[in-house]
Amino acid sequence: MASTPTPSHHITQLLRAWGEGDQSALEHLTPLVYQELHSLARRRMSRENEGHTLQATALIHEVYLRLVEFQSVRWQDRAHFFAVCARLMRRILIDFARSHDSLKRGGNSRKVTLEEGLVVSADVPAQLLDLEEALTKLAQEDPRKSNVVELRFFGGLTVKETAEVLKVSSDTVMRDWSVARAWLLREMDERRGHAT
Repeated sequence: MASTPTPSHHITQLLRAWGEGDQSALEHLTPLVYQELHSLARRRMSRENEGHTLQATALIHEVYLRLVEFQSVRWQDRAHFFAVCARLMRRILIDFARSHDSLKRGGNSRKVTLEEGLVVSADVPAQLLDLEEALTKLAQEDPRKSNVVELRFFGGLTVKETAEVLKVSSDTVMRDWSVARAWLLREMDERRGHAT
């Protein structure tokens, strides 16, 4: 028998109670959101090269460790929670790439697609770091488009889920996604051009 999804309002109530200091709320929340977080992490990690040393379960465990530090957050709702988790996944993957960055900037560089630029592996940490710099710049120019990229790639959210988090239409997410990808590719190409 398939389990029924937990209503969003129940998750929201637990998030708010946790934000107000109720540690038992976190204990009740964890099993409710674990499967969904694991699915997000699996989708994100499915884009990685084979042999990547960071696995979806390890990514989720690291997200949980960092979430514990968010005790006093005023959680708005389920969407807010998953947006924060997407941001944490981004930070974890970037930190992982930085810690494994053995390539010198510009060394062995080649033109890559945005999807390749988002792959985290021992072979391409410099490209992920280039993406991080470009995404940070995009956030200064257009925060919503940056959030779309963060939620879709780093958080593994679908177009519909991203629209829910950002409280915009799916069409807006698709337009932002298209523009942001082109902008990031151009910015990353420029950075590589200056590095050589």
